[in-house]
Amino acid sequence: MAILGGGTAGWMCAAALSKVSARLFDVTLIESDEIGIIGVGEATIPTIHWFNQFVGLDPDEFMRETRASFKLGIEFVDWYSPGERYFHPFGRYGLATDPVAFHHRWIRSREAGRSRFDFENFALATLTARAGRFALPSTDPKSPLSSLGYAFHFDASLYAKYLRRLSEGRGVRRVEGKVTRIDRADNGDITVLHTDKGETIGADLFIDCSGMRALLIGGECGVELEDWSEWFPCDRALTVPCALVRPPEPFTRATARAAGWQWRIPLQHRIGNGLVYGSGYLSDDEATVTLLGNLDGETLADPRLIRFRVGRRALSWVRNVVAVGLSSGFLEPLESTSIHLIQSAIAKLLSLFPARDTIAMSAQQFNRLMRDEYDGVRDFLILHYHSTTRNEPLWQHCRHTAVPDSLHYKIEQFTRTGRLMLGTDELFRDASWFSVLVGQNHLPRDYNPLLDAESTAANAQVLSEQRRALASAVAAMPMHFEILKRIVNTASMQDA
Repeated sequence: MAILGGGTAGWMCAAALSKVSARLFDVTLIESDEIGIIGVGEATIPTIHWFNQFVGLDPDEFMRETRASFKLGIEFVDWYSPGERYFHPFGRYGLATDPVAFHHRWIRSREAGRSRFDFENFALATLTARAGRFALPSTDPKSPLSSLGYAFHFDASLYAKYLRRLSEGRGVRRVEGKVTRIDRADNGDITVLHTDKGETIGADLFIDCSGMRALLIGGECGVELEDWSEWFPCDRALTVPCALVRPPEPFTRATARAAGWQWRIPLQHRIGNGLVYGSGYLSDDEATVTLLGNLDGETLADPRLIRFRVGRRALSWVRNVVAVGLSSGFLEPLESTSIHLIQSAIAKLLSLFPARDTIAMSAQQFNRLMRDEYDGVRDFLILHYHSTTRNEPLWQHCRHTAVPDSLHYKIEQFTRTGRLMLGTDELFRDASWFSVLVGQNHLPRDYNPLLDAESTAANAQVLSEQRRALASAVAAMPMHFEILKRIVNTASMQDA
């Protein structure tokens, strides 16, 4: 087994494969210190827990090694309209003990004059994040804490180094160098990679983690990137870290700007910042001024420019080449899905791991599943761009561009019936779609009529009781920075 490329994707693959390979096969990873990595995947979603547990990471050690902080969701600022903000929480709305879907209760309550943004008072993650507090979820469904979900912010380069040490300790061989020649068999399979250092690496299966260069899946196998710039006019990102001037908040912030949007990711030791923008609407110099003019503290490095195209490969697995990470496709980090898509590809590869005579069947299923996952995330991101009243040229373009039929169907169903029409395999679930649809002002006109079995007063009473229970749970939580101090034992954390 050979992995081309290091970084987050390469070393995640190495960690997972070395965990399961045992005596079955050897794992070799080829990377060059001269080739930079993107390394901006510093915010995650709750699916990261599966991967960390699978490869055997100790939770507290992981947080210390990667300078991690907790993440309860994403705050969106100025997206639907300048001056507005809403929160996309992890977990669920309402309480697990309620047999009625929360959003139908809330929709019905709006007939009595409830505010559009009142829905945020029923998400424990939202309330906890805004209060700067944190607690681990409970497995007791009767506890309000069972409705909480969380992920992490961490330093992606430190995460890759951490996984490298783990992988090499399990026998993964790292080869330094750049691939200069590729040998192929008569049937089209890749057989050997040659490096500029004189190394030859042969394998039965090759994992392409070469990033946007896509050296194997694109350059050698000729699989083109399907261009999604029609929906995503941003094609550049400018990144820079800055000093931490206050205790890190347990959430990511995404702020809409005139020609794109800016992220803010608080870690233990610094804040990660970036401006995603369209070069047709904003020059690189103007982008630099915008980004540097909206930082919390002094910069800790020079700004770094990343050029990209949004889209996915038509195929992620061709013959004996499997693309993982940016070589498979690129979606903006708006909903922190980059690392999830890496680990999702790894999980699918492991479940479909082929015998020699079934590789074509495994590839067919892998490609179908990855296509559906990328397309589902694509639709969720388009929703943020499309549903806006902003008048700058980039935002006007997004508002007037027709959305995919799959997204149109979800919006139409929700606004007409209050129903969230989601497939069983979709990454983003009810709470995610509900928060962004309502946050971007898609207000439903109806709710499930079965709720009329309760009186209006009874529905309002249930909501009031849930709101009090959630508020009480938040008040009992410790502050986020106190939890971090307890875990990482670092003197650099500031007191409130």
